Amino acid sequence: MRVSAKSDYALRALIEMASRDDAAAVSAEELGRRQDIPHGFLQAILADLRRAGIVISQRGQSGGWRMARAPGDVSVADVIRAVDGPLVSVYGLRPEAVTYNDTADVLQHVWIAARRSLRDVFEQVSIQQLAEHRLPKAVTSRTADEDAWQPH
Repeated sequence: MRVSAKSDYALRALIEMASRDDAAAVSAEELGRRQDIPHGFLQAILADLRRAGIVISQRGQSGGWRMARAPGDVSVADVIRAVDGPLVSVYGLRPEAVTYNDTADVLQHVWIAARRSLRDVFEQVSIQQLAEHRLPKAVTSRTADEDAWQPH
């Protein structure tokens, strides 16, 4: 799986929002500056997150962006789906919609298993947990094995 810049930036912007002590709205300019995200790209990401109901914009002098839902109720999977679509797709289709001939039909099972594995991590981790640097044990245990850190 490739994590897109869009997903990475979206998660970083939300962590920044959730990390604020006052939960006040924060400008896109400040988010971009604090997380080194290009402004135009960030605006498009925030629009995607707004359409998904994850953030809201607030106009006025104290305007900006803030979370529309509690950070504990927004998972990494929610964010990725909001900005990039399904966690796993094959030729732009969901794995269950892909058809193969008898020789290659086993591939569909691989794609569905991969999606399940991604869900096992991405649906368990909330923006709140990321902001607090407090990941679930089911996630941290996957990084305890040295092989997990190897680039193969």
